[in-house]
This record gives sequence, C-alpha cells and structure tokens, in this order.
Amino acid sequence: MAKASVYNIQRCNGAIANITMEPKINCAVACVNGCVLGDQCPHRAYVQEATKFMAETSLDDMLNIAEAARIKKLSEPTQWVIPDEI
Repeated sequence: MAKASVYNIQRCNGAIANITMEPKINCAVACVNGCVLGDQCPHRAYVQEATKFMAETSLDDMLNIAEAARIKKLSEPTQWVIPDEI
C-alpha cells in the first residue's frame, strides 16, 4: 500500500509546518485488483456512490440508462476539432 509522506518545511516567519504529500498514482493502472491507497484514496466518495448505485439499480435499468445515453450521443451533430497548427 502506498503511503503519504509528511515533510517539515520551514516558513519565512520561522514556524515549521507539516505538509502531507499525497502520492501520485494512476488509479486505472495501479488499482486494477483493488484500491492500493485504502482509506487515503481521494476517490473514496465515488466508490461509495458507485456501490450504492449498483446495489439499488437493476441490470435492466442500467442497460436502459446506457441505451438512452447512446441514442443521445448518436443524435447530436458531429463536432469537428480543428488544430491551431497543422
């Protein structure tokens, strides 16, 4: 499990402050088999929301939501992105 590091930094007025540096990880790669940060994960609230959604929503409802999003995306006009430099 990755851990946050604590650094002591001396400020201009002489007081020392502890600053916690959260580790920078790519969750899509590092957390494939489960969250590696545990309770320190900045995405913890999203996990709880997703778990609640999956527990309360039937598979048929999820498929209907996905189909509605797909139809909406198909009905929107194509948006072209033209780069500034070619």
